Amino acid sequence: MSIATAEAIRWRARERRREMIFQVVAATMVLFALTMLSVLLLKILLDGYARLGVSFLTEYASRRPEQAGIKAALVGSFYLMLLTAAMAVPIGVGAAIYLEEFARRSRWTRLIEINITNLAGVPSVIYGLLGLQVFVRTLMMERSLLAGACTMALLALPVIITAAREGLRAVPRSLREASLALGATRWQTVRYAVLPVAMPTVLTGVILSLSRVVGETAPLLVVGAFAYIAALPNSLFAPFTVLPVQIYDWISRPQPGFHQNAAAGIIVLLLLLLSMNALAIYMRYRLSTRAL
Repeated sequence: MSIATAEAIRWRARERRREMIFQVVAATMVLFALTMLSVLLLKILLDGYARLGVSFLTEYASRRPEQAGIKAALVGSFYLMLLTAAMAVPIGVGAAIYLEEFARRSRWTRLIEINITNLAGVPSVIYGLLGLQVFVRTLMMERSLLAGACTMALLALPVIITAAREGLRAVPRSLREASLALGATRWQTVRYAVLPVAMPTVLTGVILSLSRVVGETAPLLVVGAFAYIAALPNSLFAPFTVLPVQIYDWISRPQPGFHQNAAAGIIVLLLLLLSMNALAIYMRYRLSTRAL
């Protein structure tokens, strides 16, 4: 055996040991993260399971923990999500279509694309401060459901635009060329050929962005979501509260009963988020199958 061959064998043995060490370290980190997550989920389930029930979902907040419920917060979260989607989805998808299909490549469009990418990573509390100044004070919407929805729409827009653009980019160029060759206009090509193929990715991005909206607390606290509401919102300018704010209020109180309520509220919020993510996966699968 030559010296070069022996050295190559030793080098491969060292690389195999390094790879094994890396795999062990990576598996240990994943196992540690999963263990901590399981412990937290188990603690929440044990603390909040006893409070789950019909009365917890149908009662308003109360100073007595055994009588407190999440009706106002649950309905407020639902209204906020609907208003946010009504404002953010058309603007976000329309902006993505314009940037990908109609806008010319220029310094201006590159600047817009860079800003959209950067906005996706801005802390959510910054959107809350922007909403406080623009919607609450300048536009005089006060601490209302509309002000909260406008703020959360700004938070969701970068995610929706980015997801929609990725979906449009994934559509083969040949599909556009074939549609244009048959005499369709650019808008007809986008409307009837490109958008249906990109719709699974677009809807996935929309649902995931709305999932983030449902779970956010900091922007709504800055805008002025109330922790105690004894009535459901009856207009766009009515005061409101949402599940994360209600949970935050309960967890900050010293009584153990409110901590149990907070754990039960976390369980409901987790179920809501899991349902929305499952809906995103299902719709992506169904639309992908239909597109094929």
